[in-house]
Amino acid sequence: MDDVAPKGFPLTEESRQVAGRYELVELIGSGAMGMVWRGEDKILGRVVAVKELLMPVNQGEDKVEEARNRAMREARIAARLQHPNAISVFNVVEHEDRPWLIMEYLPSRSLAVKLREDGPLTVDEAIPFAVQLAGVLAAAHRAGIVHRDVKPGNVLLGDDGSTVKVTDFGISRAVGDVTLTATGEISGTPAFLAPEVARGEEATFASDVFALGATLYMAVEGDPPFGTADNAIALLYRVSSGSINPPKQAGKLEPLLLKLLELKPEDRPSMAEVVTELRELDGGVTPVATVPEPPTLPEAKPPVVPTTVAVPAAGAPAAPPAGSDRRRRGMIFAGAGALLVVIAVIVTVVLTRNHGEENPAANPPPASGTSAPSSAPATSSASQPSPSTQPSAPSSSSAPPSSSSAANSPEAMASALRAYFSYLPGNLEAGWAMISDKFRAAHKNQTFDEYKAWWSRFSSVTANDVKVTGENTLTAVITYHRAGGSPTTETHRYTMSQRNGTWQIDVES
Repeated sequence: MDDVAPKGFPLTEESRQVAGRYELVELIGSGAMGMVWRGEDKILGRVVAVKELLMPVNQGEDKVEEARNRAMREARIAARLQHPNAISVFNVVEHEDRPWLIMEYLPSRSLAVKLREDGPLTVDEAIPFAVQLAGVLAAAHRAGIVHRDVKPGNVLLGDDGSTVKVTDFGISRAVGDVTLTATGEISGTPAFLAPEVARGEEATFASDVFALGATLYMAVEGDPPFGTADNAIALLYRVSSGSINPPKQAGKLEPLLLKLLELKPEDRPSMAEVVTELRELDGGVTPVATVPEPPTLPEAKPPVVPTTVAVPAAGAPAAPPAGSDRRRRGMIFAGAGALLVVIAVIVTVVLTRNHGEENPAANPPPASGTSAPSSAPATSSASQPSPSTQPSAPSSSSAPPSSSSAANSPEAMASALRAYFSYLPGNLEAGWAMISDKFRAAHKNQTFDEYKAWWSRFSSVTANDVKVTGENTLTAVITYHRAGGSPTTETHRYTMSQRNGTWQIDVES
C-alpha cells in the first residue's frame, strides 16, 4: 500500500462482495498497484484487507493475461510466509477478471506516511524498527522468497505504536508495474531500487538488502539515498550508477548503512548478518521472532519408463524389464506354466498402457544434434515389440513422429506435454523446440537466452495429473523445484498445436 486514503473514506457505490464471500466496507488505501479495502469475510466473520490488483492498460490481452498469472503465482508464494512481522496473505481470488488478495487487516499507517507527517526518525527510534524489519526479511530469504519492493510505503506501523509489518511480497513484480515518479512513493520507483535492478537485472536477496538500506536511510535522513528528481529517467540513471548522497544524520547506524548500500551485490552482507549487526547496535533489547520454515511438499517423482520392451509370446516365460530384480526373474522362470500365461497377459497390458501414456519419445524434438533425456525409450531390432501385441514405435529416439491417427490422439498430446517437462531444465534445446512461435511471441518475443535464464533458476520440474480437456487443450499440475528452496506447485492450462506432425505448446495460462 503506497498512499493511504483518509480513514473512514466511504465506498462511492453500494458495497460489493468479492468472490461471493468478501464484503468491501471502506477504501483505506490506494497506489500504483491497486486499491486496498477494509472488508469482512462473511464465512469466517473476521475483518480482512482486500487488495484489488490493477492490471496493465492499453498493452493487449496477452500482457494482461500474463500479469494476471504472475500476480496469482506471486500471491501464492507470499502466502507461504507466516511471520509476526509480515502481513499474512489468506487467499487470492479472481473477481471481475482480475486478482484480489485477501490479507490480514492491520489498523496502521505506512512508514512513508509517518515520515511525511511527522518527519524523520531519530537513530534510536529507527534501530528497533530496523531489527524487526530485517528479521522478517531474513525469514523470507530463508524460505526462498525475495520481496523485490522493500520501501517505506510497504512497511506498516501499527496504531499500537509498536507493531511493524511488511506487506506486498513480490506483488509489484507480479503485476509488472514500472511506473516512475520523482517522489519515490509508488511501486516501481527507482528511489529504493538496488543499482543492479535499475539496470534491468533480476532482483535477488542482495537487492532486498540494498532496498532495506535505502528504506533505513530515508527513515533517518528524510530523503532517499539518491535524492529526488523531476526527471525520473535521470534518477534511474543515478540509481544504476550507485552514487548515493552521503548520510548526515545516521550516527552509529552509518557504518552499517554504507554496507547495505554497496554498489556490488556481493559486497553487501546477507540479511541474517544485518539482523546480527542491528541487534548489536540495539543491545539485544528488541526481540527477533523465530518461525519454522514453511513445510516442504514431497517431491513428485515422474513415472519410470522401461528402457527396453520385450513382450513374451503366449505360453512363454515373461522377460522382465531391463534393470529389474534378478530374484524376481528367477521366480518367474520357476513358476508353473499356467501362472506364466497370466503374468504374460498382465505385463502386456501394463507395458501397453505405459507406452501409450508415458513415453516421452512419442513427441521427440526435431533432430538438432541434442540428445533426448535418459528416460526416453531406446529401441533396437533386438527389442522391437511384436506388432500383434504392442503399438508401433519409432525405429529410433530421433525419428520424426508419425502423422497417423495415433500421433494425433489425445494420448499423444498428453504424452508430448509430459515429454516437454521431462526435458527441463537439463535439455533446454529439446524444450525450446516444443514451444511454438505463438508462445514465444506472447512472452515478449522470448529468445532462447531468455528461456534459458528463466529455467536456470530451477533444479527440476515435474508435470503430474495431465488431463485432456478439449480437442487441443489440457491441464496439468506443475511442480517447480528450486535449488535449496521449497517446491512450488501450480495448475496450468495448455493449448497445443501440431507442426510438421510434432506437438507444440501454443498457450500457457
